[in-house]
Amino acid sequence: MIGKQIRMERIINRETGRTVLVPMDHGVTVGPIEGLIDMKTTVDQVALGGANAIVIHKGLVGSGHRRRGRDVGLIIHLSASTSLSPFPNAKTLVCSVEEAIKLGADAVSIHVNIGNGMEREMLTDLGQVSQDAHEWGMPLLAMIYPRGERIKDEYDPKVIKHAARLGAELGADIVKVSYTGSVESFREVIAGCPVPVVIAGGPKMNSDRDILEMVKGSVEAGGSGVSIGRNVFQHRDPSRMVGAISLLVHENSTVEEALSFLQT
Repeated sequence: MIGKQIRMERIINRETGRTVLVPMDHGVTVGPIEGLIDMKTTVDQVALGGANAIVIHKGLVGSGHRRRGRDVGLIIHLSASTSLSPFPNAKTLVCSVEEAIKLGADAVSIHVNIGNGMEREMLTDLGQVSQDAHEWGMPLLAMIYPRGERIKDEYDPKVIKHAARLGAELGADIVKVSYTGSVESFREVIAGCPVPVVIAGGPKMNSDRDILEMVKGSVEAGGSGVSIGRNVFQHRDPSRMVGAISLLVHENSTVEEALSFLQT
């Protein structure tokens, strides 16, 4: 479908086949945290750094659209839950594919947690969103995490492999999962998933090197890039951090080269 191909090139670098995404959907989950108060400034910073796309909820499209500066792809997130809920792992749909199209989205995303009591409902939502996205030629990013009472270790390569494959099996064009901690184990994740896989950034880290080494490891394993939020928009210099990550993702630079860029 030519429409989907055109939209995919707005969120993935057409030359490298990889992407640097910056999710900023955290306001629904935990409120207006540091880095997400002035959305125009934050979007300016990550766009200037070279991010391929941002991920936000529908209500912030207007406040995050700058009408100036470097362009950046728009992915609208369709599902949500809050940290105040007694069931924080249970995501529910809060936007449709059609509504995202009207807002100018280049892609849509959905979050699914597997291994908990609400998995059935979230898989139903994923199946419906996948169908709608296909009909409209809209790329779908599926964020799949093993989280819940049946999960002993959400970074276990076995369950991460399952999560990635699940996203591909149900029609996602890009799958986002957690990094498994090593190049060798993440290669297994990539081998079992026939669509591009990007890694999540996880909790805020204290070390720039740790972030960049994680990114480098995922790319070496065959990953298609990153979807990193807090470790970008809460960084002391978000533009520079995006630029350093982009060096690793798009130019196959070394961690030392990326650190040198970041510290210049």
